[in-house]
Amino acid sequence: MFLEEIKKEATQAANDLLEVANLKKGDIVVIGCSTSEVCGQKIGGASSPEAAEALFEGLTSVFAPKGIYIAAQCCEHLNRAIIIEKAAVPFAEIVNVVPQPKAGGSFATAAYAHFENPVAVEEIRADAGLDIGGTLIGMHLKKVAVPVRLSVDHIGGAILLAARTRPKFIGGIRAHYDENML
Repeated sequence: MFLEEIKKEATQAANDLLEVANLKKGDIVVIGCSTSEVCGQKIGGASSPEAAEALFEGLTSVFAPKGIYIAAQCCEHLNRAIIIEKAAVPFAEIVNVVPQPKAGGSFATAAYAHFENPVAVEEIRADAGLDIGGTLIGMHLKKVAVPVRLSVDHIGGAILLAARTRPKFIGGIRAHYDENML
């Protein structure tokens, strides 16, 4: 019952983010996830591969059909490296690591297991993100991150924060901006 509920909440969060962030095919959404927090425990204390699987299923059911890549942020033990499909980062410098539940986190481990051609990279600049349980995804977002509210603010016991990004404004009083890029 709990796993179905968190899968449903993850699916709703992904649908909300898809709508508010104006995501397109080829865009990247960084997901930071503490399954410990989702399960009502302190971050890093009770990693749950089962919860990670349910969350991954919910998120991919929304993003994959739209051609949007998930970037799974690892935990601090892997310096918050990213697990992502190689096709999403064709020119990135790949690093050698395979996440595990206690070294990388259960969500990154699930992503690595399910991606067609998973790779690890040290950093990316994602178009949007979901922070499930206070995992601090900001380092992997493009420079102008805009917080957004979703219809769900928790997944299980974890606080859910979301962000989209937008291009920087440059120029001064005479500058004009493309409203479609806001």
